[in-house]
Amino acid sequence: MYSLSDFDFALPPELIAQLPLPERSASRLLHVQPGAGVEDRWVTDLAGLLEPGDLMVFNDTRVLKARFYGVKASGGKVEVLVERVLDARQVLAQVRASKTPQPGSTIRLADAFDVEVGARAGEFFTLVFPGDVFDLIEAHGRLPLPPYIEHAAGSADEERYQTVYARTPGAVAAPTAGLHFDPPLLARLRERGVRFAYVTLHVGAGTFQPVRSEDLAAHQMHSEWYTISQDTVDLVRATQAAGRSVVAVGTTSMRALESASQGGELLAGSADTRLFITPGYRFKTVDRLVTNFHLPKSTLLMLVSAFAGYDAIRAAYQHAIAARYRFFSYGDAMLLTRAASA
Repeated sequence: MYSLSDFDFALPPELIAQLPLPERSASRLLHVQPGAGVEDRWVTDLAGLLEPGDLMVFNDTRVLKARFYGVKASGGKVEVLVERVLDARQVLAQVRASKTPQPGSTIRLADAFDVEVGARAGEFFTLVFPGDVFDLIEAHGRLPLPPYIEHAAGSADEERYQTVYARTPGAVAAPTAGLHFDPPLLARLRERGVRFAYVTLHVGAGTFQPVRSEDLAAHQMHSEWYTISQDTVDLVRATQAAGRSVVAVGTTSMRALESASQGGELLAGSADTRLFITPGYRFKTVDRLVTNFHLPKSTLLMLVSAFAGYDAIRAAYQHAIAARYRFFSYGDAMLLTRAASA
């Protein structure tokens, strides 16, 4: 039985990528092979590492400009991070202020419009916008870069912290494995005979929250909304029937596919998921995974350890640190294959 400290490692801070590379697909790729160790490759090698008939499943969520700075009616400063859009006028949001805002009070955001504070929902607040939520967020919000990226989001981040296939707005963090894919790489994969499918999982700010309990069973996973179409289900089933691999692009695509497979086979639909994948989990749909390198003690590190094997991931991370790979959202990638035990 694993505990939190089993997923800790020492990462030199200079390996945390602060900026993207000039080209999306120019990142390094660590190929982790069951029983064969690791191999240093490049993301552009993916077309040669996959087989004709394999299916890559991408998360098409689009990152919102979800961060706002504002003031309460009393003049106190407020920072707001939209966690989830509830409908055309309402959101759930984290609100940081010196004093907790009260229901019925107003907050002026970006010196542009007022929102009304509604009911509390756990750690979040319901905020009522005066107009269309998506329009106001796009016009006045700021891109919410991860906490380990030290610069404020600029125009370059607004392009590069977004996948080229993003189309469904709702996330507050990018599905970062997808940031490596550009049109030339996608074209090479198609020429190879690799097929594409899409899911939507709106990544929440909880993805950056650390696990605080040494006992993993005590951890409460954050909730994220996903949807999977029947077209994607049909492509997955056809791929499996042909004996080819289902390749999740990112842990968010993985969580969506596995969440929708809890009954034993993948089903279309939409739902919230709190699926917490740790070693011992039996994967039902995904065969291979493209993913970035994850934070120490994070739920995502636990997920990849469950998928490729704890010892394999431990060795891969040690190699990546020694070889000076770039870590986290703007960093390099790995290609993993499901361990026999998973």
